[in-house]
Amino acid sequence: MYRLDMGKITEKLLLEKLKAGSSLGLKSSDLPVPLLSRLRCLEQLDLSGNRLQEMPSGLVLPSLRSLDLTNNEMEDVTTLDTLTTLEDLRIEDNLYITVNDNYKLIILLPKLRFYNGKDISNTANHVRYANSENLRKRVLALWETSFSLPDHRTAEKLAIVERDFVSAVRHKVKYGPSSLTDYTKWRVEMMAKEHLRSLTEPNEEHRDTAEPADTKENGVRIQYSLLYRNFPFPAKRKRSASAVKSDVTLNPQKIARSSRLQSIPHKAERPISTTPRTHKAAQIPATPIRGQSKLLVTPGNGLREKQHQSKEDMPLAKRTRKSARQQWSTEVNETPGKVICTKSQHSSQEPVSLQPLHVLQCHSKQDSPDDFSTQLWACSFQPPLDYNGDVNGATRIVATCGGESVCLIDCETGLVMKKYKVPGEEFFSLAWSTVLMSRKGNICLRPCSILAAGGKRGLVKLLHPRANMAYGEFRASRKALSILCFSPRQGNLLFTGSYDKNILLWDIGGVDSDYNFKVTQLLVLETTSTPLHFCLPPATPDTHLIAACEKGLHSYNIQLNKDPKKRSEEMEITFPVYEKDKDHDYHTIDGLGFLTNDVVASKSHMQGSIYLWSWNDTRAQRPNRKKKKKEVCAVILVELQWSSTDIPYLSLNTCPSKGYVVCGDERGRLWTYHVTDLKANFRSGKAIPATEILAWPLPVRNGQGPVEGPPINSVAMDPELRYLVALSDKNMAVVWIRTESS
Repeated sequence: MYRLDMGKITEKLLLEKLKAGSSLGLKSSDLPVPLLSRLRCLEQLDLSGNRLQEMPSGLVLPSLRSLDLTNNEMEDVTTLDTLTTLEDLRIEDNLYITVNDNYKLIILLPKLRFYNGKDISNTANHVRYANSENLRKRVLALWETSFSLPDHRTAEKLAIVERDFVSAVRHKVKYGPSSLTDYTKWRVEMMAKEHLRSLTEPNEEHRDTAEPADTKENGVRIQYSLLYRNFPFPAKRKRSASAVKSDVTLNPQKIARSSRLQSIPHKAERPISTTPRTHKAAQIPATPIRGQSKLLVTPGNGLREKQHQSKEDMPLAKRTRKSARQQWSTEVNETPGKVICTKSQHSSQEPVSLQPLHVLQCHSKQDSPDDFSTQLWACSFQPPLDYNGDVNGATRIVATCGGESVCLIDCETGLVMKKYKVPGEEFFSLAWSTVLMSRKGNICLRPCSILAAGGKRGLVKLLHPRANMAYGEFRASRKALSILCFSPRQGNLLFTGSYDKNILLWDIGGVDSDYNFKVTQLLVLETTSTPLHFCLPPATPDTHLIAACEKGLHSYNIQLNKDPKKRSEEMEITFPVYEKDKDHDYHTIDGLGFLTNDVVASKSHMQGSIYLWSWNDTRAQRPNRKKKKKEVCAVILVELQWSSTDIPYLSLNTCPSKGYVVCGDERGRLWTYHVTDLKANFRSGKAIPATEILAWPLPVRNGQGPVEGPPINSVAMDPELRYLVALSDKNMAVVWIRTESS
């Protein structure tokens, strides 16, 4: 495809190309706004067949009457709001444009008459006048019955009124079909702000955000901006149910919850009678804490704990963090931490510093703020995906699952961007991947990020988050699914583990423009217990799979060019410490992850430590095929000190680029290990203490006191360790952010 050199473009060339309607492969960033804005007399603009996701900010074309955006990748139609003179718009073959977007365009473009080649005058008049008037009456009625301006109109008080009023109209004003719920919320929010502006600023231009308001509590200065964002979701499409976007206004003093999240339920299915993974709930009861609906966060209270073997006082250091939504500036206790050894090529020389940023309660049953019993099980950061290899902030988005929902959270803002809900389901695992999507009339296949989720019902749900769609599902087991894992090299290959003690490899293929897909079972790997975690060795992801199971750690040959299709383990990897009593011999491996191409971190239930061991050296000892005994002792490199607890399924995670291993414990703490050199000499039998133990941030409910630290079931870090997300046993997800010492 021909790429236009924007550095050499002239006005004459630009006019020729745009009038010709050439497919230039342009992205939004390629459009030169200053040059385009000089075309004051331009009436027709053809941008079809490109890769535009939105119109560039600040583009003003006062004479533009006709615009063709056919066959692009448009996501946000609100960026067309500056083109108010448009009368004719074509926007077909944009996968992410929904019926809600169609209605928004009618409001944003007051002169629009022809849409995708059809005269929409009658529909437009109804939407702009009759529909809008009905909504406006409901908005005004809600204001008159439930709200009023404060007596003393300070910026802070007005901001609070706006926040509460906008939230109320978005959730209480109902009108029209459910397929237009997103449009309705967007429209009434616009009307609410217009009404407040007419009351408070009759002679001033409306501002999109309120002035920042400052509060001070427990010595922490918190600055937040009441910024409201709309997250639209599409209508149902073929063979799917829509995932849901929502907006969450977060006060950094409080735990955000998703009481305003909505969902489109899927078809009810017969529930599975068994409920795996509940024995932990029996050991640690999750008793709901009743009272006010919001939780306060005290980030300055015990953010960090000393290592157990240290008696020195921890020095004080200032931590600052600025974001689009808030600024925290506080004195916190910090330990400088122990770097295990010297700098290596794979990790930073100094350990990172983390502080809690958001605490969210977004998986609540029936969106109840009193739900502290839903267990959160898995989280994973969205992998970066861009045609030119740019990250573009993709790793800010983390997917979490627990209960009957899957959420996508923006770690920077703390907003729940999307929520996918299946009543009666209990999700245990999720995994990201990239598959190829074909487009109508377009031979070129384009990659798209998908998310797979599975749980109690044994079904794998396939989601396309960017399009906000659950585009399909397939049954992977008659029993509950415990773990999902995609191949990093072949994104269409998915491993599933289930409570029927089988590991299956599936080819889910790609998808076409109608989201049709085909699933094929490729391998069956037999095990004697439930698989809990999978790892594909980074150097050989196509040949071996390591499975952490209830009864040990097992390795399998997964080469597809070999028979049979049903295989047993190649070897079982054992460790020097397994806890035993008269009734049990605990071999549960409930934590697993690669730290380098060779070094693996794993954790055994009731062991009280984490092992770092060599995959290559361990595999070199694999037994001869003729031998019946397949056990091989792991070649241990380091033993890391961890919590002594009898609670299972507290999973660890690794960040290879920074040399980090992190694992939560039964008290809500995060044990962090900065591993920089494994060739150093360590005393035999001496466990290495954690580099730093991050304390539970002690969120507090109004009038109820602090919520004590719950067990941390899962931890995820983005590739650059900018964010860390920890999921708890009591329906709380904590987002930590890396900070810089001042």
